[in-house]
Amino acid sequence: MSPGVDALLEQARAGVRRLTPHETVQAAGRGALVVDTRTDLQRREQGELPGVLVIDRTVLEWRLDPASAWRIPEATGYDLEVVVVCRQGYCSSLAAASLRALGLHRATDMVGGVEAWRAAGLPMSDHPADVRH
Repeated sequence: MSPGVDALLEQARAGVRRLTPHETVQAAGRGALVVDTRTDLQRREQGELPGVLVIDRTVLEWRLDPASAWRIPEATGYDLEVVVVCRQGYCSSLAAASLRALGLHRATDMVGGVEAWRAAGLPMSDHPADVRH
């Protein structure tokens, strides 16, 4: 019998320091790559975050693995600090765990997702998202 998705989520978060929205802003300020994995619909409904890269969850590992032929230019090495963001902070935990499994040992996610960002009163962007395919 499967332990279930809650156990998978708990395992993904074990021993990882997840960031609050304010800590995510600080991380971006020191050069961390903040990656939004929300769907187009979620981004239309909630708005865009300033200064983040949008990478579809289905290609996240290929775009951020420095050894991948399909990486983005920002994927400069396995020591890159990456903060994954989603709508509520669940999917992002699983995505960050996958990135750590690839060797991006500093990958983490933002607690509460964009809902927590908005609740914290942090600014949203008026500009189009930087979407990477």
